[in-house]
Amino acid sequence: MPTFRESILAALHARLSALAAKVLRGDVLPERVPPAGLLILRDGEPGEPEVTLSPLAYHYQHRAEIEAVVQGSDRDAAFDALTASVGSMLAADRTLGGLCDWVEAEAPRPVDLPVEGAASLKAAVIPVVLHYSTADPLG
Repeated sequence: MPTFRESILAALHARLSALAAKVLRGDVLPERVPPAGLLILRDGEPGEPEVTLSPLAYHYQHRAEIEAVVQGSDRDAAFDALTASVGSMLAADRTLGGLCDWVEAEAPRPVDLPVEGAASLKAAVIPVVLHYSTADPLG
């Protein structure tokens, strides 16, 4: 049975997979970027929880990361469409089906990456903060 943290990350991955871009989880950047773009979900860092007693609860602000990558002649428009689709997906369900108290993305910081012998990549990391509580930091 997956942990609560894994259930949240799996739910985020499933929602990202519904988008037009190819979605990977914890994978390396492939040699080819699909025309619709590529998203790679990184598990990120749960950080130090706030702890409340009676009942015991650990309140996390887990920072996952989504790497967004596009390639081609119209990188700017493709990147804008890809990041907007991630934002719309998150706004449609801020609790990931009730698993989180709140999910919010931070603004990406795009960079252009030259590729020898091919069109440049436009990429950014989109930090996603997952607010949730659990009774066990390992569960």
